[in-house]
Amino acid sequence: MDLNFVCDDGLAQRAAFGLIVLQADETMENEFRTLFDLKGVTLNHARIPSAPDVTPDTLMRMKEQLTGTAALLPSARPLDVIGYGCTSASTIIGSDTVAAAVQKAHPTAKVTNPAAAVIAALQKLKVKKIGVVTPYIAEVSKAVVTLLENNGFTADKVGSFGQSEEAVVARIAADSVEAAICSVGDAPDIEAVFASCTNLRTFPIIEACEAKLGKPVISSNSALAWHMMQLAGLETKGRGPGRLFG
Repeated sequence: MDLNFVCDDGLAQRAAFGLIVLQADETMENEFRTLFDLKGVTLNHARIPSAPDVTPDTLMRMKEQLTGTAALLPSARPLDVIGYGCTSASTIIGSDTVAAAVQKAHPTAKVTNPAAAVIAALQKLKVKKIGVVTPYIAEVSKAVVTLLENNGFTADKVGSFGQSEEAVVARIAADSVEAAICSVGDAPDIEAVFASCTNLRTFPIIEACEAKLGKPVISSNSALAWHMMQLAGLETKGRGPGRLFG
């Protein structure tokens, strides 16, 4: 028998998001899940091929995969914002290049990434002197520091776990991340701490670090989630961890 039906506007009545996640990333989707649990909001994921190790060469390889991966995101309802979830690759490739590649598949979507989002977040917090925690090898950490300095910030203290393997980064214990953030951020002239890398687990410890340091702490994931919500015109207050969502 034929059944009658009617159509409505679907799940994305307020906003539709796309998220490009690295093949090797084990953290970002889990941290984003609770933040985007909003009525009328959808978050659609696509995985981009990525190497198990993080070097400038492996990061740059993703450039050619961006348009094809973005095209795997649904388009029946135009996406409002698409986030590319890699801080270091966005830094190496360049935010404008990332946006142009993604918009070949979704021309009306706004595009952001953690490299662009952290700049917007630090500007919102009105801070200039930053402590930086990264899991990366020295060459990749230097690129992130240069990005901050080129945008008017000073990386006064930088600490790194010195890892190139994504699988190791995803397993750095929260206690170790918390200790690193507090160590880097303890200097009185540092106004905020940025923990870089979407694969680094930070959401459970951001507010504890802020309480200990008395200053804002942001991560790649918190900055990217916040910026995606901002670009879609959603309320961010109280939607995520830390002062950024205050």
